[in-house]
Amino acid sequence: MNSAASDPTATAHGRDDDVPLHTLKVLVAGGFGVGKTTLVSAVSEVRPLRTEELLTDASVGVDDLGGVEGKTTTTVAMDFGRLTFSGGVRLYLFGTPGQERFWFMWDQIAYGAVGAIVLVDTRRLSTSFAAIDFFEQRGLPFVIAANRFEGARRYTVEEIRDALDVDPEIPVMMCDVRSREVARGVLVALVEHALQAARS
Repeated sequence: MNSAASDPTATAHGRDDDVPLHTLKVLVAGGFGVGKTTLVSAVSEVRPLRTEELLTDASVGVDDLGGVEGKTTTTVAMDFGRLTFSGGVRLYLFGTPGQERFWFMWDQIAYGAVGAIVLVDTRRLSTSFAAIDFFEQRGLPFVIAANRFEGARRYTVEEIRDALDVDPEIPVMMCDVRSREVARGVLVALVEHALQAARS
């Protein structure tokens, strides 16, 4: 049988390397200002779609800016990026909005996702609980990635796990989402965790 005819990703000149064998949707979630947009931008192989707007006086008394007083923009819908791994696995990354007033969109954004990264800021761990509860209630696999911020106190993985009270099988790791390689490693950990959860 002609190999090109049996392989939908093949062309007359051979395999089309731009067509992935597997596509997976993953979420990048967490509280306001934890680094979701930065992570998507760091790893995306295409220009990421951002829906950032300037913070205005309308957010005063509505959005909690505690610990991120210097932040001037916010995601109002979602971030979107794409990352393809060798072997034909392509991830479509969807960053969720962090403020409580935009949480109504999470169910729509989460539809069809295989798992999520919950980014946390160790200076403001309480902002992560809503995202953790969201994925636990829906049975969607997730990993915890503690973003390292300059000047923040350093905690061990065990201390973060205890503070967030997550199950032992949930991967918890430290990261710097500005680093492409580190952010890629977090995504790999998520995919591996989601596959393991699917088999169990």
